[in-house]
Amino acid sequence: MNHIVVVDLGYGDAGKGTVVDRLCAPGPDGPGAPTAVIRFNGGAQAAHNVVTPDGRHHTFAQFGSGTLHGVPTHLSRFTLVDPLALSAEAAHLTALGVRDPYALLTVDHRALLTTPYHAAANRLREQARGTARHGSCGMGIGETAAYALDHPADAPTAGDCRSRTRLTHRLTLLRDRLTDALGPLRTPPVDACADALTAFARTVTLTGDDHLTHLLRRGPAVFEGAQGVLLDEHHGFHPHTTWSTTTPANADTLLAEAGRPGDALRLGVVRTTTVRHGPGPHPTADPALAAALPEPHNGTGPWQGPFRTGHFDAVAHRHALTVSGGVDALAVTHLDAPARHPGLRVVQALTLDGIRTDRLPQPHPDDLTARQALTTALLAATPAAWETPGADPGDWSDAVSAALSRPVALESHGPTAADKRLRHELQPQRKHL
Repeated sequence: MNHIVVVDLGYGDAGKGTVVDRLCAPGPDGPGAPTAVIRFNGGAQAAHNVVTPDGRHHTFAQFGSGTLHGVPTHLSRFTLVDPLALSAEAAHLTALGVRDPYALLTVDHRALLTTPYHAAANRLREQARGTARHGSCGMGIGETAAYALDHPADAPTAGDCRSRTRLTHRLTLLRDRLTDALGPLRTPPVDACADALTAFARTVTLTGDDHLTHLLRRGPAVFEGAQGVLLDEHHGFHPHTTWSTTTPANADTLLAEAGRPGDALRLGVVRTTTVRHGPGPHPTADPALAAALPEPHNGTGPWQGPFRTGHFDAVAHRHALTVSGGVDALAVTHLDAPARHPGLRVVQALTLDGIRTDRLPQPHPDDLTARQALTTALLAATPAAWETPGADPGDWSDAVSAALSRPVALESHGPTAADKRLRHELQPQRKHL
């Protein structure tokens, strides 16, 4: 069987974690346990909620969402690794019954480190934006990426944690540069950070450049994306984006480097409600939906802001399909929601700059002026055409499939793996939109 790349075709929070959990679960109707879950973008700001049939809950950030099934995780060179947050996550997994979470984890030595200095700088910049906040998680992800772009020779990596001397030098440079730019950071001393990060290197397995190539040859793997395509650093609605490539592009690169170009099925995850955590365009947002369909694991955050719920935005999802190069099939989650709110709609067209459209313009990724103009237009956009499928989950799967011109391969009616079923066999059939 091919590898599977799981991507969120919205603004995040569509249910990638619970889908990966299902793909890793044993069972006669499943694809079979993968050899590993590979994280190919993002960092500790990811929040993939998984609930087990016996009621245990974990929010996966850096560990892959197959961990509770004993499936190993590999953090690729495209991930940003926060060892302190990783330690807290490992402790919670241990409390849930995972005997040794770190034994299930490998980390590419080239992966960038997210440190308390990045997080402090991130929060200072976001506070300085006042009411014009971008919607950051406040965990230093953007600062990690930006510092590596500005100082590629000095950016701390996971491999640096093997050498206290090199690590201390790089942490000192990082702290001093950010302090010069922003003022006091109110962070732990460099020696304390170095202690924690060198302990990380002694605990986890840091891998070389060829580890993933060997891993992918052992058997099928699941590539677990973070955030959503509509937040992509190159294709999202600027400036309300993440410093991460959220399309399948990084997974494609990793597969090509391993000599397996294109050897993966792309599974696009959407939910019956289109949601967004934090500021930015959301033309189908409806406060009545938030009241009728509460989110047990998502709420207003101190940095991101409110969690907003809206009707299914087929226009935005078509945009995601186009910029990501298409998917082979869809996984539709929250199919229990229409029965709880019969007024839930599929929005087929928007009024954008006074014109009805079912497709968004495609600004060049480097044209920030055009991308900002699209964002401004979307902030004022309103639904122009919609349909209301029946409350039956099958009706909604058919409506979503028709709206996005892709088959629905997996349906989710609840939070656990037992609440999901494969509707069609997982077969590659890429369609570029």
